[in-house]
Amino acid sequence: MDIKDIIKPENKVYGKTPILTDNVMHYCPGCSHGVVHKIIAEVIEEMGIQDKTIGISPVGCSVFAYNYLDIDWQQAAHGRAPALATATKRLYPDKYVFTYQGDGDLASIGTAEIMHACNRGENIVVIFINNAIYGMTGGQMAPTTLLGMKTATTPYGRDAKLNGFPLKITELIAQLEGTCYVTRQSVHTAAAVRKAKAAIRKAFENSAKDKGTSFVEIVSTCNSGWKLSPVKANEWMVEHMFPFYQLGDLKDR
Repeated sequence: MDIKDIIKPENKVYGKTPILTDNVMHYCPGCSHGVVHKIIAEVIEEMGIQDKTIGISPVGCSVFAYNYLDIDWQQAAHGRAPALATATKRLYPDKYVFTYQGDGDLASIGTAEIMHACNRGENIVVIFINNAIYGMTGGQMAPTTLLGMKTATTPYGRDAKLNGFPLKITELIAQLEGTCYVTRQSVHTAAAVRKAKAAIRKAFENSAKDKGTSFVEIVSTCNSGWKLSPVKANEWMVEHMFPFYQLGDLKDR
């Protein structure tokens, strides 16, 4: 008997949104990127804005996001996604424009771009994946790497005297007048996924209301960079990341 005869469409608990392509994702098993892609795709489908959405993907593990979401995309240089998103939104004010950036991209080389775009209140959505490490290039220390955390460039753990302190860039962005909604979520459990999806939808709805910049941080895992199994990476994130990067809304105006 063919498997298609056993698993009938009407009996499926979950059906994949057509916004997601059939391309096999390249992300490591257990990576948070795939889950976030899924909920972004679901929000776009539910809002009926597939032909009105433009994503900006920069450099890092998220560089191939255009391969998985069937919407219009633009590619930005490392850290420059907010600048490109600014131009795109001003040229096409009726479109929903969002950036999808990692912590090495947004909180390091792109610090100037993200701070000034948010301060200007550009009517865009920023989705910020914070896994506290450079995932694509070999697991080096990122601005968001925790104190004591071991990486390829801090093999004995991050030392504040040598490497400085972790950067809570989301707290900084929440202070800027141009931001209307700033929140920190995660996708490690089903309940967390629902909250993250609601936050992303709210951010897109804010864009339709021309309220300014909406910023959604997703505290994420990088089990390959952290040298942990997917299960252990989630446990480590809850134990170590969440106390420093506390989940919840930082600003809702």
